[in-house]
Amino acid sequence: MNANRTTTDDGIDPVTLEVLRNQLESVAEEMGQTLIRGAYSPNIKERRDCSTALFDAEGRMIAQAEHIPVHLGAMPEAVDAVREYDPEPGDVFVLNDPFAGGTHLPDVTMVSPIAPAAEATGDEDRADREIVGYAVSRAHHADVGGMAPGSMPAGAREIYQEGLRLPPTRLVEDGEIREDVRALLLANVRNPRERRADLRAQLAANDRAADRLAALFDEHGRDTVLEGFEAVIGYSAERMRDQVRDLPDGTYEATDVLEGDGITDEDVEIAVAVTVDGEAVEVDFAGTADQLEGNLNAPLAVAKSAVYFVVRCVTDPEIPPNHGCYEPVSVRAPDGSLLNPNPPAAVVGGNVETSQRVTDVVFAALAAAAPERVPAQSQGTMNNLTVGARDGSFTYYETIGGGFGARANADGMDGVQVGMTNTLNTPVESIETEYPLRVERYALRPDSGGRGAFRGGLGLERSVTVEKDATVSLLTERRRHAPSGVAGGEAGARGENLIDGESMPAKTTVDVGAGTTVTVRTPGGGGHGDPAERNPEGLEEDRADEKITSTDDD
Repeated sequence: MNANRTTTDDGIDPVTLEVLRNQLESVAEEMGQTLIRGAYSPNIKERRDCSTALFDAEGRMIAQAEHIPVHLGAMPEAVDAVREYDPEPGDVFVLNDPFAGGTHLPDVTMVSPIAPAAEATGDEDRADREIVGYAVSRAHHADVGGMAPGSMPAGAREIYQEGLRLPPTRLVEDGEIREDVRALLLANVRNPRERRADLRAQLAANDRAADRLAALFDEHGRDTVLEGFEAVIGYSAERMRDQVRDLPDGTYEATDVLEGDGITDEDVEIAVAVTVDGEAVEVDFAGTADQLEGNLNAPLAVAKSAVYFVVRCVTDPEIPPNHGCYEPVSVRAPDGSLLNPNPPAAVVGGNVETSQRVTDVVFAALAAAAPERVPAQSQGTMNNLTVGARDGSFTYYETIGGGFGARANADGMDGVQVGMTNTLNTPVESIETEYPLRVERYALRPDSGGRGAFRGGLGLERSVTVEKDATVSLLTERRRHAPSGVAGGEAGARGENLIDGESMPAKTTVDVGAGTTVTVRTPGGGGHGDPAERNPEGLEEDRADEKITSTDDD
């Protein structure tokens, strides 16, 4: 090593730091690949509705795979919850309780303490195998029990109706699976065979992290790797503070609404005040509605995830994603409110729909501070469609893409996942092979993007016929209030839900017979700028070199 090379405050030279950072991120990515390859359910193996990350011994995120924003921003709460149970090497904890480290019940999280063996630490006297970090995997399971197949019921009024609720629980102890815990879990879900396989895939993902971290200890030495943990966090924190300092100081406010909570159709207000002060950002949701009777309540961890996502979007996206990115940001919400509910509040829709609206409202607040970085409103919903049989023979779950809001210098993208989700679609071939479903139509919605100098992205239409008696649950938004345009741009098209051609509420759970066709038309994105200023010729030239990911079944 070059003796003249400048080192960081942690004693690591920049080249070694960059090598370690990439290696740590590759650990998280390998975890995700292991989970996806090992899963049985199409929701994980095809849609990739899962996330993986690596944490240090203090519960700070070191590296993450580029997976689901709403999963990742809330993961530190899960590690903190597990650390209260005195984890030991050889343990694996499972949890999904939104009031004890989880997000909503279908998102099952596994947390594994990592303690490399003595030969990997380079210290043969370290016989106690000190915990140096945690491997975390979170996956949306297609069913975890509750009042409706798929565990996404629109009419739930309390969390007990939404499925099996697990506080941090040892699934593995001293390296051995606790069969009593696994049996208890599988006895409370539909399709336990599929759940067993998906849980096994999560265990394998966490094991992969332990193996890869041990290899890094062997390659670099224990002390160097642990110094690298501190250095990558410090590097991200410093860069994030620099970015925040570039934003103009001030307090920026905005409000938006949810379209009812599944019990009533009354609008539910979310209010935010974002204060930029030097190198700090304070986000306060005072004025937001009280917690609801229905299931759109969102744990504070979910609100934090949405805030972190927006702050990342208006700052340099090249900053390595880890705990350091969160350090300059603080988030508050009133106790007992929509964004900080108390048990036994129902929350399954809060993770998927309320998180999207929090994203919208924080973007709206920051539009005055960073107008060039804030797009017009995107579809603002995950369009959750769940179809399942009450006998447990199948459960299909999908979030459906829509229009991305137009940007200050480009059209919005068509038919993509936006905001707090980052999944793929389920290919038609997979749907029709795995489930008693037939896809009748899957296409872009013409003219659904808002007009503007740059138009909003197009929404999608997905039409599926159910070939056996089933229960259909829909949790959707932007069916009444269209995604807004900015700077003179027009709103995108509203979404629509149909069952056998009859319009359905934004949030509903209904039993249907064989032969029923369910259609979801997703919202388009808002436009940006005066439509009269649109220059199609210039747009075509710009798009010649633009690569846009297809939403077809690829």
